[in-house]
Amino acid sequence: LAVTGEPSVGGLLMFGVNPGRYLPQAGIMFAHFNGNEPGDELIDRQVINGSLPQQVDTALAVIKNNLVCPSIIEGHKRKDTSVIPPDKVFREVVVNACVHRNYSISGSQIRICMFDNRIEFISPGRLPNTVTVEKLRSGVSYSTNPVLVKFMDNLRYIDRLGRGFPMIYREMQLPGQEVDVRELGEELRVILPL
Repeated sequence: LAVTGEPSVGGLLMFGVNPGRYLPQAGIMFAHFNGNEPGDELIDRQVINGSLPQQVDTALAVIKNNLVCPSIIEGHKRKDTSVIPPDKVFREVVVNACVHRNYSISGSQIRICMFDNRIEFISPGRLPNTVTVEKLRSGVSYSTNPVLVKFMDNLRYIDRLGRGFPMIYREMQLPGQEVDVRELGEELRVILPL
């Protein structure tokens, strides 16, 4: 609790039963489109609320449930035909979006948009201080919300060593797969190919 007796943003996000009651911007909006444009048919739409650990776990489950992984039969066994990013890549991007977003931007939730060829993670807020997209690749680490980072470190979601983005780039170095990270206005967008 803050000195005034009012819950702090960090306390509310980590331990609140319903943080969205006081911080409506604190949830995650998930949308799965049948195609490659936001105007295409909507297959699934979910609003993910709860404490930060609940949001991360639920978002990862929703992503996994919406991934299309076609397979073929070769001989007597099934063989998956698509290459999707490893679970640890999704975990890293979702945790980063939740921990480093700007919670003072009201009216804007984290958005996860899944298309046929990509998945976009859109987080409200710009990169802090002197951090650039290029520096993320080399492992520059800066804590936008140090209280959230500390709690998520204690819960073993992160380790605060700046290893996340280098791992994402390394894991996505397959032919035809390129991580696209960009700032657009007051948003950070991470685009992973599917």
